[in-house]
Amino acid sequence: MLFKIVVVLALFFIIASLFSALYFLAKDKDGGARTVKALTLRIGLSITLFLILLIGYYFGLIGH
Repeated sequence: MLFKIVVVLALFFIIASLFSALYFLAKDKDGGARTVKALTLRIGLSITLFLILLIGYYFGLIGH
């Protein structure tokens, strides 16, 4: 159950980061450094989630 909560929270943070990047893209007119940071954070979170899923599969936390 804890594994499912971690995955759902990670997905929530990924979506929140994506929408914050969209907000910064619409609001900032001076170059978008905050947009790049938000998208970089989203990529890092996505890679982390992928690794968590791989580890969960390896240890049998995810059904076959």
